[in-house]
Amino acid sequence: MHRRDFIKVMAGSAAAAGPLATRAQQPERMRRIVVLMNLTADDPVAKARTDALQQSLQQLGWTEGRNLRVDYRWTAGGDDELRRYAEELVTLAPDVIIGTGSPPVVALRRATRTVPIVFVLVADPVGAGFVESLARPGGNATGFTPFEYSIGAKWLEIIRELMPSMKRVAVLRESSNPGGIGQFVAIQSAALPLGVEIRPIDGGSGPNEIERGVAAFAREPGGALIVTATPMANIHRDLIIALAARHRLPAIYAFRFHVEHGGLIAYGAFDQIDQYRRAASYVDRILKGEKPADLPVQAPTKYELVINLKTAKALGITVPPSLLARADEVIE
Repeated sequence: MHRRDFIKVMAGSAAAAGPLATRAQQPERMRRIVVLMNLTADDPVAKARTDALQQSLQQLGWTEGRNLRVDYRWTAGGDDELRRYAEELVTLAPDVIIGTGSPPVVALRRATRTVPIVFVLVADPVGAGFVESLARPGGNATGFTPFEYSIGAKWLEIIRELMPSMKRVAVLRESSNPGGIGQFVAIQSAALPLGVEIRPIDGGSGPNEIERGVAAFAREPGGALIVTATPMANIHRDLIIALAARHRLPAIYAFRFHVEHGGLIAYGAFDQIDQYRRAASYVDRILKGEKPADLPVQAPTKYELVINLKTAKALGITVPPSLLARADEVIE
């Protein structure tokens, strides 16, 4: 090849490669997700949840600082704080919002009906009005539910099997939380034909009200405690377990960690962390173009029963063999 022809070929190759090289060096488009969490940032449960979310997003190709920005708002406060944080997050113009629990999702849906919302740990999202149906959500929200309200009847059944002579039950719930209301109604309905008296304690009013309510209920013998699955049960878990022990109240909880830290018995879908891993997959699908309206709400397929025999012994309770046989885990 003549020298002049060689130069022409090389110049043409450089010109063709130039745009490709420029395109290859361009950074990836930065996407933004925001998270409204119903716990404080220093809560170990909150850290486990966010770690699972971040790790799963990274496995799906979304790395914070490279192609993804994540903003958090943490709150154990009331409706006003939730509303303020929800509005703040929407003004950031995110691609997707993640909300934990019913109260945060209520606040988020007030703030936007267009930005995609992936919710986690929301009981009965149809009853709460967040979606039209589990199979076809139909709006800007979808996600993962830990149980239906009817689980409240199961808690009553289990605690009564543990204490056949029981005639009184205090239900620790949040009266302003749609999930707390639904669980309480289910427990009430199941208690009526059994002749069991139900006494509500509003845990949403704060630790002082929880302490007063439990102490007042415990003045009469032969009672038990049902701790419903609401943010209050997470935030004040150490206090609730200590009160049940102090007043010698048999108590059933919705979460495993209560029993691991000294609670008596728990029944529910305990793998909350898995819901955050699965939420990452929905975030990924939405960022790639799918709509929340077309992504079905997913429910757990496994419910577990955990019993703490050390606590039972301290309370002077003999756990029936039938209940022990059904337990998925016994802590001794």
